[in-house]
Amino acid sequence: MRFFKWMLAGVLAVIVMAGTSPVQAGERVDFILNWIAGGDHAPYYYALQQGWYRDAGIDLHIQQGKGSSMSAKRTGVGKNPIGLADLGTALVAKGKGANIVAVMNIYANSPYGLYWLKSSGIKGPKDLVGKKIGNPSWDAARQMWPALAKNVGIDPNSVTWVNVQPNAKLGALMAGDIDATTSFYNIHHIFKAKLGDDMGYFPWKKYGVNPYGNSIIVNGEYLAKNPAVVKSFVHVTQKAFRTCVDNPEPCIKALVKANTGLKYDNEMTNWGLVTELMTDKYSTTKALGYFDPGRMDNDYTLIETYFDIKAPYDIKTAYTNDMLDMSIKMPTK
Repeated sequence: MRFFKWMLAGVLAVIVMAGTSPVQAGERVDFILNWIAGGDHAPYYYALQQGWYRDAGIDLHIQQGKGSSMSAKRTGVGKNPIGLADLGTALVAKGKGANIVAVMNIYANSPYGLYWLKSSGIKGPKDLVGKKIGNPSWDAARQMWPALAKNVGIDPNSVTWVNVQPNAKLGALMAGDIDATTSFYNIHHIFKAKLGDDMGYFPWKKYGVNPYGNSIIVNGEYLAKNPAVVKSFVHVTQKAFRTCVDNPEPCIKALVKANTGLKYDNEMTNWGLVTELMTDKYSTTKALGYFDPGRMDNDYTLIETYFDIKAPYDIKTAYTNDMLDMSIKMPTK
């Protein structure tokens, strides 16, 4: 009898210990952003705060980025299993040997825009002939300029490019050091606030240059070995983006709480512009994050024409829709 009681006590002790022991950590994923955190990154922080990645078996660590080139390079060599990068930049990196597969687009529309001062006399793209355009030498929009110039009917060499760092673009424009500059649409509100009614602007997609923008990319070897982890990451991320579209306030609060120095109002405005970039006919009918094969073919033609692709490849190896939850879509307006 005493032996039975001793055995029962032991079993109960094991059960109690099992019930109170910490949850086993999931697969660690070091996810690198394309840039420092901003409104367009709010869903990742919200999902992390809510424990959605953890519940999906992922121990997510978000790393700040320093440009799409860096995130594509690090993901391509496996230093980060998953990253966020401008898709055109990632496709160029793949052509230089980076082992990358895109698994979800965030910007279904190209974020490229061109800005100038109306008081300069510029009214549209043809008035840029003979003008100075400022942006970094490595900027993807700068590399794709010949495509835009061709579509609007001007000589690509008819403008002068001036090297300007990202954070100095607006100041250089206001000072008259340059006549125009390129920028992502998700900070359109900052240009508008500084330039007011004197701001001139057009989106590149207006003239037929509309490659996919920021996208989730995965190291190819990691994807082959860990498809379930990648699929879980993508499903949670889709859910987070759709949730933040429907109810952005808690998402922006989570972002601001996790990143010192960010301002709620500014990031909320940023997020509103991001939702415009996320919406196209495929994100509303196929799935949030869906890559249209026809558009991907066009994107590859674009980067192969205007970038140095040392190792041509089949574009079908550069992306997949297999990781997506096809039930999650952007809302129709």
